[in-house]
Amino acid sequence: MISAARPSPIQSPLLSENAGTGIAHGFFTRAGGVSEGLYAGLNVGLGSHDEPERIRENRARVAGWFGAGAGDLATLYQIHSPDVVTIDKVGDGERPKADSHVTATPGVVLGVLTADCGPILFADPVARVIGAAHAGWKGAFDGVIENTIAAMETLGARRKNIAASLGPSISKANYEVGPEFHARFIERNADWARFFTPSEKPEHFMFDLPGLTISRLEQAGVRAENVDVCTYADEERFFSYRRTTHRNEPDYGRQVSAIMIRED
Repeated sequence: MISAARPSPIQSPLLSENAGTGIAHGFFTRAGGVSEGLYAGLNVGLGSHDEPERIRENRARVAGWFGAGAGDLATLYQIHSPDVVTIDKVGDGERPKADSHVTATPGVVLGVLTADCGPILFADPVARVIGAAHAGWKGAFDGVIENTIAAMETLGARRKNIAASLGPSISKANYEVGPEFHARFIERNADWARFFTPSEKPEHFMFDLPGLTISRLEQAGVRAENVDVCTYADEERFFSYRRTTHRNEPDYGRQVSAIMIRED
């Protein structure tokens, strides 16, 4: 049965300041989709084992929320990299292997898929340049944030005018990591020790991925905000890879976060 509900994305107060410039955005939840079972709701994950026609319908609903066509929703073949691509047209249907994309082209809906990793939406309302990045621990560690900002600058954005909002992602309270993970970060930057606290399990830690992400955004010289919603804890609204893993479930859905420059 096709759900009559519409998607109901979370809005960022920081990015909403740009509404008058014609930049629209949304951190989409599971609400308003047609998938069922493990994927119940608005699953847009092309890499999931959900029924393809349901995924296509869900993606069309996301695009429709922006007033765009299904072919205008640009997503990536995400590989947990620091790589960024520039999108300058709509409707080509390709998914470049990268974890961030930027555009100055009106009508292109830039989307990133997540299921615990951090979705970051970027906007320079003055230059009308936008970006969307998938920042899991590896992307944040390797520089996807800084690379996205640099790519926006090549399109005319100015760092001082860029606002960036981190959407729903796994919180520190639900992200336990082992000693090797902790050591990797401390070896890179001793100051990053502040994003870890000991867990109840010996030699393990609770990792604050949102804290690291916001810190890197601010250090890069942009205004930053965390919508502060945990994907792991809020099963009603969000898919979660880690929650699925802990339950030994066979698969999981993905939610999308997206941003678009409206036509003049």
